[in-house]
Amino acid sequence: MSMLKFQKPRPPSRSASARSGRRSAVDATVPEDIRDAVWRLKSERIVAAAVELFYKQGYTKTTLDQVAEAISVTKPFIYSHFKSKNDLLAEICSRAIRVSHEALNRVFAADISPTEKLYTIARDFMLTVLQHQAHAVIYSREEKELAPEDRDAINALRRGFDRRFAALLEEGVASGEFTVDDVPLTALAIGGIVGWAPVWYRPGGRLTQIEASERVAVLVLAMVQAKSLKKRKPKGLLPVPAELRA
Repeated sequence: MSMLKFQKPRPPSRSASARSGRRSAVDATVPEDIRDAVWRLKSERIVAAAVELFYKQGYTKTTLDQVAEAISVTKPFIYSHFKSKNDLLAEICSRAIRVSHEALNRVFAADISPTEKLYTIARDFMLTVLQHQAHAVIYSREEKELAPEDRDAINALRRGFDRRFAALLEEGVASGEFTVDDVPLTALAIGGIVGWAPVWYRPGGRLTQIEASERVAVLVLAMVQAKSLKKRKPKGLLPVPAELRA
């Protein structure tokens, strides 16, 4: 059974918690938003441990007992957040593309030009991929291990991102800012350039993540022959989100 429509795991409802008998009298006095924050923090600890183990030794060679041991919890603790190891894999594999959609939402909502939108999306998409480097490697290596419904859902998210990205290129062509002969192919090519970044980027190398992302964003503008491309990047850009500055 698929764990997600690719949303962050949520804490059980009051009725579910009451049936399980796990909530203490003290817990019941804690505000709901604090309980949610604690729940998410615990889920993130599980995901982080699983990412490290899946990345180092592979999905099939990693057990939930090992994940639990890595963060000093019991396996039932993991089951209270994820229904199975496969659901945990689905959460890891979907992370980068979900965050990329969030970047699209942010940029599309801004009152800026197509060139500024494209630069910002390319930069933030690249940053997202680099900051989820292990997730991307795990996805490429372990996609075959996903449940069919999870694999289909992730692929649908990826296709949705490609369509939205292509729509931005169409907007730039219509406004006269971009010159693109084949928009769908160009959108896929840009996605391939960014998607390949986890293979070649090395932390601590010549460029920081932000520097590499900014330079790739300039290359993307050159690919579409952006008319307002000046030196390195256009003006009026959205700042790098705080969560991508790590």
